[in-house]
Amino acid sequence: MKKVIVIGGNGSGKSTFSKQLATITNLPLVHLDRLLWYGNWQTRAREEFDALLQQELTKDAWIIDGNYNRTIPLRLSYCDTVFYFDFSTLRCLWGVTWRVLTNLGRVRDDMGGNCRERFSLSFYKSILGFNKAHRKRYYALLEEAEKNGKTVVIFRNRRQVKKYLNTIKQKQDT
Repeated sequence: MKKVIVIGGNGSGKSTFSKQLATITNLPLVHLDRLLWYGNWQTRAREEFDALLQQELTKDAWIIDGNYNRTIPLRLSYCDTVFYFDFSTLRCLWGVTWRVLTNLGRVRDDMGGNCRERFSLSFYKSILGFNKAHRKRYYALLEEAEKNGKTVVIFRNRRQVKKYLNTIKQKQDT
């Protein structure tokens, strides 16, 4: 495991998992939100974002955290391992609500620019429709990735995530 992507619903815990995995494995961590966002909730131009992503993809090792759906096929072509957080909508809504409540007004370390945590109704609406809009496509992409020799790990709850991280940590400690 040298080139890892982490995808799944907003609020599912992708960034938290990615940070923990990076600590355990010593792989460099790239948050797509840090590549996209700058200033006060301003996004980079697509071409600039794509160039920054390409620079990261050509490195020897990394964990890339985030969805950005249009770039998933590209990232899958470079990675050797993919983690998919296939959590319920309710679990993701709770995760985002907890994140907003605990970080309100602060800039998280996984965000670019001066993007202070805030409540966004449109963001909550995107979570409500995420599984319906993306789950089928994600599974098709993951099936193809497995056929191409990629390791695919699907988490359906936080207990599975914790168990996986504990297993990896134990392997690293031996």
